[in-house]
Amino acid sequence: MSAISNRYEFVYLFDATNSNPNGDPDAGNLPRIDPETSKGLVTDVCLKRKIRNYVSISKASIEGHKIYVTEKAVLNTLNKEAYKALGIDKIEPKKLPKEEEKAHALTAWMCKNFFDIRAFGAVMTTDVNCGQVRGPVQLAFATSIDPIVPQEISITRMAVTHEKDKDKERTMGRKHIVPYGLYRVHGYVSAKLAEQTGFSEDDLQLLWDALQNMYEHDRSAARGDMSARKLYVFKHSSDIGSAPAHKLFETIKVQRKDSSAPARVFADYSITTTEAPKGVERMELL
Repeated sequence: MSAISNRYEFVYLFDATNSNPNGDPDAGNLPRIDPETSKGLVTDVCLKRKIRNYVSISKASIEGHKIYVTEKAVLNTLNKEAYKALGIDKIEPKKLPKEEEKAHALTAWMCKNFFDIRAFGAVMTTDVNCGQVRGPVQLAFATSIDPIVPQEISITRMAVTHEKDKDKERTMGRKHIVPYGLYRVHGYVSAKLAEQTGFSEDDLQLLWDALQNMYEHDRSAARGDMSARKLYVFKHSSDIGSAPAHKLFETIKVQRKDSSAPARVFADYSITTTEAPKGVERMELL
């Protein structure tokens, strides 16, 4: 299937209630926070992980939808699949084949078979080298609309880990949450980069599906109540685009209705929109 022929940007809103949307390992797994503004942060890597997870469970049996970056994946082993499929027996450590045609074929095979490579790109220059490719889909960090107040909750466990502790009534633990946070993230889809990876219209639709549904399949003790709230997509009339991305993002404003009390639900916010520039269609998918 041919690559997409239009440039896109999108604004994605999701919220977290009594959950930890993205723990910071440098801060004892507390929710990530901007120290200057106290606004919450969720990294692009965290969001891409959830997209990958959704694709892996929804398209697991469909050809061309493998996921390259998965838990405990051995990348050299995955890269060898391309050499085997193309009948290339000689593998030089960390080097692509000298024949340019073979080198391009290896990268193209990886793009064809792995959704996350087609979407996000990958550096596949490991010991078994399949090249590198820049992906058409990129996300910024998500930032909460208002400052958040991370909380550290004490919890108890009736069971113990060690035999020596069996006479204790219980053991103590910690859980980190955000009482409520509405997060906004901006995303970008380049038609020009899609030409290099083969990112298609079907792949694009799968991306929109993932953004709308990925939190429905990501429940855990740390993320019990997280939801996708809004997805606004800007479709340009061409592959180059008709307006700067920041101008499009400025047409969507999210504000708290009543600043005198802390927000605790999505309904505490209002969303206002202005007309998109000429040559750009704005769609509300969620």
